[in-house]
Amino acid sequence: MDVVLLESGGSNIQSVKAAFARLGVEACMTADPERIRRATHVVLPGVGAAAAAMATLKSNGLIDLIPTLTQPLLGVCVGMQLLFEHSEEGDTRCLGLLPGVVRRFDRVAGLRIPHMGWNQLTIAAPHPLLAGISMGSYAYFVHSYHAAPGPSTLATCDYGGAFAAVVGAGNIFGAQLHPERSALVGSRLLQNFLSIRT
Repeated sequence: MDVVLLESGGSNIQSVKAAFARLGVEACMTADPERIRRATHVVLPGVGAAAAAMATLKSNGLIDLIPTLTQPLLGVCVGMQLLFEHSEEGDTRCLGLLPGVVRRFDRVAGLRIPHMGWNQLTIAAPHPLLAGISMGSYAYFVHSYHAAPGPSTLATCDYGGAFAAVVGAGNIFGAQLHPERSALVGSRLLQNFLSIRT
């Protein structure tokens, strides 16, 4: 098992590393293309702004590399949002690995932004990434932007309407939830990710 975390400037990198360490996996952070290509699994973490994360990926020479990866790739939080085509946050062109646009939550009565705390998952499609995670399981979220459910959606969550909480297509996966802060559900999702081979 060889897991690398892409240097994207996300503030959750250390907590993601710790989550993998709890599973007995030492994940290293790198921007070295050859090291990334050799990995069995690649993680794109991120807490912060989409534009800043994309700028960091560009400065590290990873924008063109990421779409060529064939091993399982997991985007977490903003890292998941970067997998889509565009984000309203900073009017940012993203990686375009999944179809869709990331939008800010609408300000409706009683809806606090950011969406922060524990919320329930609705399983939209069975998938190895969600093995052992049941309908209605709780996961932890912190985000102001979201992707609408689409063809790649594996699980949704409701916050003023349904949004994509977990996505997957081919070797590309994403979790809007924070697996590193989602207790047993998050641990199981990471274990499932490590079990996927492409």
